[in-house]
Amino acid sequence: MKFLSSQIALFMQQHSVRRNMGFLLRFFAMLLGLIALYSILFHYIMQYEHRSFSWVTGVYWTLTVMSTLGFGDITFTSDLGRVFSIVVLMSGVLLLLIMLPFTFIQFFYAPWLEAQKKGHTPRSIPPDTKGHVIVVSTSPIALNLVDDLKNYGAHCVLLCRDSQTTLDLLDQGYDAVVGEHDSSEVYRNLRLSEAAMLVALDSDVRNTNIVFTARDVDAKVPIVAAAQSEDAIDILQLAGSSHVFQFHKLLGEALARRVLNSQARSSVISRFNELVVAEAPVMRTPLVGKSLRESGLRKATGANVIGLWERGKFVLPAPDTVFTDTMVMVIAGTYQQIDAVNHLLGPCDPAKHTCNDASVVILGCGRVGLAAARQLHASGREYSIVDKNPKPRVQKEHMVVGDAADLDVLEKAGIRTAPSVLITTHDDDTNIYLTLYCRRLREDIQIISRATLDRNVGILHAAGADLVLSLASMVTNSIINLLAPGKVTMINEGLNIFRSAVGKSLAGKPLMGSGIRSLTHCSVVALRDTDGEMHINPDPGHVFEEGEEMYLIGDSQAEKAFYEKFGQDSALTD
Repeated sequence: MKFLSSQIALFMQQHSVRRNMGFLLRFFAMLLGLIALYSILFHYIMQYEHRSFSWVTGVYWTLTVMSTLGFGDITFTSDLGRVFSIVVLMSGVLLLLIMLPFTFIQFFYAPWLEAQKKGHTPRSIPPDTKGHVIVVSTSPIALNLVDDLKNYGAHCVLLCRDSQTTLDLLDQGYDAVVGEHDSSEVYRNLRLSEAAMLVALDSDVRNTNIVFTARDVDAKVPIVAAAQSEDAIDILQLAGSSHVFQFHKLLGEALARRVLNSQARSSVISRFNELVVAEAPVMRTPLVGKSLRESGLRKATGANVIGLWERGKFVLPAPDTVFTDTMVMVIAGTYQQIDAVNHLLGPCDPAKHTCNDASVVILGCGRVGLAAARQLHASGREYSIVDKNPKPRVQKEHMVVGDAADLDVLEKAGIRTAPSVLITTHDDDTNIYLTLYCRRLREDIQIISRATLDRNVGILHAAGADLVLSLASMVTNSIINLLAPGKVTMINEGLNIFRSAVGKSLAGKPLMGSGIRSLTHCSVVALRDTDGEMHINPDPGHVFEEGEEMYLIGDSQAEKAFYEKFGQDSALTD
């Protein structure tokens, strides 16, 4: 009874219910009036035929004819009576068999189902919930963030605008709640004061309202907001955001930093205390065709090649692994050791154009493309941007107007001599098409592509991209690094550096014989001993002591395997 009463209350709260009920009552009144009229006319026509029936019989005959049951026990014998029967029959078909079902469904049954859905849709979370992450968005990027956070044991709650979206997400296994983004009561129901973080991934205007409303409920909870424009950053900070990110700008800058450079062949992608991780394309370096052992890189620089990307696949190198021009090295060391790697690799192949002489081609002049162009300009690199529409913010000498799939346009932009091409459009299908096209035009060019969704990263690599960065991973990277600073650092698509304490299962074992690399495909890149001293690229013979901290690198599957084999210290939001 309590559930039924709540259903009726929700039903009556809908703005259109009273109007719909008015329509429905008028329709039934018209129908009852027509039945009464036909019943009266039935008696007059029967008297015309010199027959007499009761009033109940008149109503009975009208309903059997209008509903097309037509028992045939009472019939007219005159033409007038038969014409009247036809009129009653046709109006019954129209009103009872056609209009009545649709009217009932539209004005009563559909609103009732909507009220039932709202009754089944959660509007709050359990009162003992704490340490959760509230995500105000249902975009694919938001769902990707929730999926990644779940892998680290974080509890995420999605705030949805409507009941149907909420129910769909609940069916997919997400924890979702329906509510208005500008309602203080909604954030109280979400236990904002006990949350680890609130993440707003909507438009600038809605994010401002979300942040302002949430900050009014709780003054201390960390709030992260995404900003689409530069002007929105200050507004979101004034509204109460703890952190504001321009993810498109961050993505563009990250793409530009990975362009081939003769002055610094490697690009720093992450720093973990004293530990520095960098990427260096093997393309146009003296390493092409050599094995890791033959390169002598660790002996000469002290840095260690801790992984190799080859068209989207991350592998741990063996001493006999041969470098190819499609590989990208992941190198760990100190800043001095990374500089030594740059000197060892030297400039680009002098038989070809140098990395700095030719312009980098950027396909797409959206927010990501413009951010990449600014980053290249800041580093002293020449560039040209291809876009169908001229952009007033881009100088004419850098702008090439036209279709990026047009060979003449690409040649005008310098595709034949460019060391690298950045593909930055917001449509993954277009990026896949352009990646495949550019790879067919130039086998030796470095192709760096942007992906919006993680699921298209592998396809872009298969199409010929040397490096792919996704907006979804950029968002996840930023949020995870804020939730657990120093615990997990995402350094590339699915590649993480994470920290773990040495437990009893590893204590007393040497690094080489611990089974970490062979059983989990993770690699220990640094070690902090019990005295607090950091050891970059520790000696393989080092014997673990309980209480030491390991810094490991591995993709998502390798990290999961490590935790399954050696245990996990705590969840991300603990």
